[in-house]
Amino acid sequence: MAVCFFRFIFVAATGLAFAAAASFASAQTPFPNKVVRIIVPFSPGGASDALPRLIATPLSSMWGQSVIVDNRPGAAGNIGMELGAKAAPDGYTLTSAPVGNLALNPHLYSKLSFDVLKDFTPITLVGSVQNVLVVHPSVPARSVKELIALLKARPGELTYASGGVGTQAHMAGELFKAMTGTDMTHIAYKGVGASVTDLLGGHVAMIFAQVHSVMPYIQSGKLRALGVASVKRVSQLPNVPTIAEAANLRGFEAVSWYALVGPAGMPKEVVAKIQADVAKVIQLPDVREKLGNMGVDAVGSTPEQLRIAIKTDYDRYGEIIRKLGIKAD
Repeated sequence: MAVCFFRFIFVAATGLAFAAAASFASAQTPFPNKVVRIIVPFSPGGASDALPRLIATPLSSMWGQSVIVDNRPGAAGNIGMELGAKAAPDGYTLTSAPVGNLALNPHLYSKLSFDVLKDFTPITLVGSVQNVLVVHPSVPARSVKELIALLKARPGELTYASGGVGTQAHMAGELFKAMTGTDMTHIAYKGVGASVTDLLGGHVAMIFAQVHSVMPYIQSGKLRALGVASVKRVSQLPNVPTIAEAANLRGFEAVSWYALVGPAGMPKEVVAKIQADVAKVIQLPDVREKLGNMGVDAVGSTPEQLRIAIKTDYDRYGEIIRKLGIKAD
């Protein structure tokens, strides 16, 4: 009986040792060693979906593991964001999130089940899209300064369009009003396409739009570009000044950006690897070309730079949304 007892103890101890060794080996296996999922909180189509698909294939080749894009649309992106926030913080579930979901929606929706500042790990700002202030040719202003003078002379008379209440185009207009001390009337549409169509028809006076979406109309003279809403001029419109420099509006910026985030609590070494590899991928010539065709500037920021970008726009737009009392739920 004693021999059997000791044999049992030996086998049990050996089993525990093997289990511990296997667990240790698994923990030491370099990331990634299985499929990586990127949640997109929107339906297929658009930059929020196109960017992660563009980087998924080269990342798969680099890592030797499949990187899949998982579309989880609904509730203005909040459903997919919730899934991303509640995933295991091991790096195998990431979320592709635009500025709207990280900086605007938290102020527009009062019952979110997650906190964007606490429940996500910033990884990298993948790319940004510059916005430009364009007006219909009938508007008698050929510069930002002239537009400001016109708005002050005719308060509330001129209209600006957006793709919906609470969108970045809406917030850009409100930011412009606040920083210039002017007044203009917001007209919300169900989507950017409808708003641009009405602008072309002269039914609204102006809009803040992504450069690539209105570039053909600027080139044809159907719309007039007055200023870009970024800190520096854009290559597509080298002769168009920034709004900040054109009207001495220091700090004016309304840029659309797309970030890659993970759940809170991710290991620092995993975050560092994902950031470094995404930064390499978006600098590949073919990827840069495709990004350029989409009007996206490759960024590949550090996690800290992304954290600052999120907090900056979170505070900037939050103040405007609270002041206007806008709610989307």
